[in-house]
Amino acid sequence: MNYRQFKEVKIAEVGLGTWQLGSADWGNVNEHEAHQILQAYVDAGGNFIDTADVYGMGVSERTIGSFLKTTDKEIFVATKLGRRGDDGNGWPQNFTYDAMKRQAEDSLKNLDLSQLFLEQLHCIPTEEMRAGKVFDHLRKLQQEGLIRYFGASVETSEEALICLEQEGLASLQIIFNMFRQHVADEIFAKAKEKGVALIVRVPLASGLLTGKFNESTSFAPTDHRNFNANGDAFNAGETFSGIEFNEGIQLAARINRMLPDHRMAQWAIRWILDHPEVTTVIPGASKVTQVHNNVQASAMPPLSLHIHNKLRTFYNEEIKQKIRGHF
Repeated sequence: MNYRQFKEVKIAEVGLGTWQLGSADWGNVNEHEAHQILQAYVDAGGNFIDTADVYGMGVSERTIGSFLKTTDKEIFVATKLGRRGDDGNGWPQNFTYDAMKRQAEDSLKNLDLSQLFLEQLHCIPTEEMRAGKVFDHLRKLQQEGLIRYFGASVETSEEALICLEQEGLASLQIIFNMFRQHVADEIFAKAKEKGVALIVRVPLASGLLTGKFNESTSFAPTDHRNFNANGDAFNAGETFSGIEFNEGIQLAARINRMLPDHRMAQWAIRWILDHPEVTTVIPGASKVTQVHNNVQASAMPPLSLHIHNKLRTFYNEEIKQKIRGHF
């Protein structure tokens, strides 16, 4: 595993996303399986885990918290707040200081930690980011010692640029993959200038960029790739990067033919890591084998400039106009 700088520490360039470990929106992963996934990641040299309070309404965080008790390795856990509605508040009440403090404290309890390494806004409304009060609240939580760093997970480049104007912002979590290439043009230089880490989510476009799906592939009713395939539950960009599923299968097959061999998932992650502005990429995993496959990308050689140029031309001509949802 290779590592990249995140403020004063070095984190694995291939992190672990744990939406799947919430046993909601991806199907079920029991605690034993989840611990095996987490252990496989740590054994591979991984030290950066991303979660959120709404992944299974605390299930993912609590699972990670119980795992942390079993290892003496230093693990950096990032979580998120802002999307809960279980207390009857929801938006915009979630964004008062008291609500944000309560959400951070609940994450601390779930993870059984005394301080959160990274607390991120979880794709909150653009107007709340623009108003800026949420960042004041995060700075106060930081001053009080509840969180070490703060960042934001965003849907669009517009939101990313708004956040980049905020003093003390440590990170931006963005959707960036071979189905969403234009983001590099719009925010990467600014993030580098500001010293803000880039955390890349949805690197495999919900599995489309593994090359393993076909027209007969189906998903469980509780899997977001079923109920949100067209953006019916939340932003379509979070599922298949906003590409219609059958269209995505055909586009992925064409991308696969441009790659050096048929390790499509690993090359898709390697392609992201070839961008030096990226700090870490956080593919999820619901099986140990997926962890092994994902981390292999760190040891792979960079793709050639020729392949990068081919992929960008293909994106500009065949993919970008087909993206749905906010981007």
